[in-house]
This record gives sequence, structure tokens and C-alpha cells, in this order.
Amino acid sequence: MKIKSIFKFMFVCMVLGLFFTSSPQLTNATEAEDLQEKIEERNANIKELEAEIKKYQAEADKTSATAMTLASTIKSLQSTGKKLDTDIKLTQNKISIASLTIKKLSGDISDKQERINKSQKAISEQLRIMNENDATPIIQEFLSKKNISDTWNNIWQLINLQTRLRGHIADLNGTKIELEVDKKETEVKKNDLKEFSDTLVDQKKIIAANTSEKNTLLSETKNQEAIFQAQVKQRLAEKAALEKEIFEYESKLKYILDPSKIPSDGSVVFSWPTDSVYITQQFGITNASKRLYTSGSHNGTDFRAPVGTPIRALADGTVSGAGDTDLTCKKTSFGKWILVKHDNGLAATFGHLSAISVKEGQKVKLGDIIGYSGSTGYSTGPHLHISVYPNDAVNPQYRASASCAGKTFYMPIAATNAYLDPMQYFPKL
Repeated sequence: MKIKSIFKFMFVCMVLGLFFTSSPQLTNATEAEDLQEKIEERNANIKELEAEIKKYQAEADKTSATAMTLASTIKSLQSTGKKLDTDIKLTQNKISIASLTIKKLSGDISDKQERINKSQKAISEQLRIMNENDATPIIQEFLSKKNISDTWNNIWQLINLQTRLRGHIADLNGTKIELEVDKKETEVKKNDLKEFSDTLVDQKKIIAANTSEKNTLLSETKNQEAIFQAQVKQRLAEKAALEKEIFEYESKLKYILDPSKIPSDGSVVFSWPTDSVYITQQFGITNASKRLYTSGSHNGTDFRAPVGTPIRALADGTVSGAGDTDLTCKKTSFGKWILVKHDNGLAATFGHLSAISVKEGQKVKLGDIIGYSGSTGYSTGPHLHISVYPNDAVNPQYRASASCAGKTFYMPIAATNAYLDPMQYFPKL
């Protein structure tokens, strides 16, 4: 190998080494530190907001637990409104963190890509030069030298340079792997950002609905307790009449369960619908060793869920229907509801929601946010109601109601013997 070629290669390798430690990275490092500092500030804000949310939620829970009066209801709505306002600030901070993290990761990706491009170009150029200049085979180079020590020195320099070249190639491969990791992390953060943004839009809708409910209540009652109590009494009677009417209709429906079409009892095929799990009411009545919905008793499981709690899909499936019974007859049934038919053979209704985030026919994946908890329909406080059935046993139906001034409901209907105990398919608490 010619001395001239070796020196050229040494020079390029020295430059190549500088690409991995060049001063422009100091600027990128400073920018990364600045972004990290902003992320930490927002994380600190999130902790403060979470403490504030707990305070407002405690106030709302306290007023909900007292006797239902106009004053307590208004106070609960006000506390809920403050909690939702803080929820929005919390989500905005999460959006900011996701955006800053994406920017930081993008900077890392850009820096690593630049290092890869420069290093690849330098190696390619040096290999081209070596190929052009190294026409003499090494044995011929060896024989042409009068001083054997010079020849061996050249050979050892070549071996050293080849070792350094392999090191640079290893560095390139390492950088490429880091780049791929950064890319995957960025994709995750982008998905987080989309979910946070969608949540923010939904939370603003819930705020508007909460404000509207408070204003409507004040308008209808003219701020008089007597009118409010008369409304409560009327709605309770309508609710009881509607439940009796629906139960009698469902009792006449015929359904023969095919056990082969659904998971067996005790199969863990559902994930929890909320991030924090607290059961407030179980399914049906106890009969022998199972719970059965056979006497008009509770046809599902209730979960504690403050207004605005994200409700997640229990498993992969398709939204079979969604609606709002309050549009037909206020405070008598599910309120805002969603019916999902899952790929595992089971269907589930989610009731008393404050907002719905999916549409009929939409495919959902396990853990997707499909709506937000609330207190719509007949509900003495914010919670989530879930009913479970075999897929082929339930469908949304339009039902004319005699108990609600001849109005027509759109809601899930199933035979009474098709209601299953949801807790048979959730993980054990």
C-alpha cells in the first residue's frame, strides 16, 4: 500500500473521529438540557394540579353523599366544574410535555442522522481513493522495498487503520440502533399527543355540558327547593315505571345461550374500564353459587368514576350503537350509552356517560378511550354502569314507551336470561 494513500486514509479517519465529538453537539446538548428543564417544570405543575383535582373531587363526593337538595346538587355541579377546569389544565400540561419530548427526540434523531451521513460519506470517499491509488499488490510493494523495516511499518499502519475503520463502522451501527430506538419513542409520543389532544376536546365538551346542566337546573326550578323536590319525585316515578316496562318486555324475549360462543366463567377476557378500579354495586342477586339477573334487580356492575374519567374498551371489538336516553326522557335510564360487541363473543353496554368518543360501526382496540364517565340518565352520583351479554343476544332498539308520555327510546335491549355477570370476565381484585 502506498505511503501517500495511507496518510490520506489516516487524515480521513482523524476527521471521521471528529464527527463523533464535534463542537456543534454542544449546542444540541444545551438545547436538550433546556427542553428537559421545561419538561420537569411541567411535571411539577402536573403534581400540583393532581392535588387540586383530588380536593375538588372530594368536595363533589361530599355533597353527592348528602341528601339530594337543590343547594347540594348545585354545589356538587360547581365542584365538578372546578375539577373539570383543572383536568383541562392537567391535559394541557401533558400535551406540552409530549410536544417538548417529541422536539427533544427529533433533535436527537437529526443529530444522529447527520453523524451517520457524514461518516458514511467520509468512509465511502476514502475507500474510493484507496481503490484508485492502490494499484500495486502488497507482495509487490514488499519486494520493491530495500528497507524491510519500512515495509513492515507500512503493513502495521495499514492494520491499525483497518482496525480504526472497523471501529468507526461499529460506531455507525450503534448510532443506527440508537436512531431506530429514538424513532420508536417518537412514534409513541406522537400517539400520546393525539390521545391527549382528543381528550382535551372531549373535556371541553364535558365542561360545556356541566355548565348547561347547572344553568338548566336553576332555570327550571327558579332556584326553589320545592320545585326541585317535585322534579326528583316525578323522575323517580318515571324511572321505576320505565324499568318495570323494559323488564316486562325483556322477560318475554326468548334467548337460548350457546356456551360454545362465549368465554367460560372465570376466563379473564376483559381489562378494566377505568385506570383506578372501585366497585360500588355488584350484578343481580345471589342464587346458589352464581349471580343471576332474573327479578328486575341490578343488571350490571357499577364502578366509581368521577365525572370526566376516561372509559376504555374492555377488549377489541366494534361499536354496535351509541345514544342518549336523556333526549327522550330525562333522568330515567342509561343517559349517554355505548354498546360494544367484542371479538371474544361478549358485548358490553357502558351507561351514564358524560361524553361519547366513538361512533356506531367504529372498530376499537383494548384500552382505547371510548367515552367519559358522568351522571347522565338515572344516577344519584357520577359512576359507570356496565352490562354484559353474549354478542348475539343484544342489539340497540327503538322502543315506544308508555311510561314516558308515549316517547320512543333508542337503547340496548336483551332477554333477561342473556344478562351475564361482568365480574366473571375481569381480572380478580
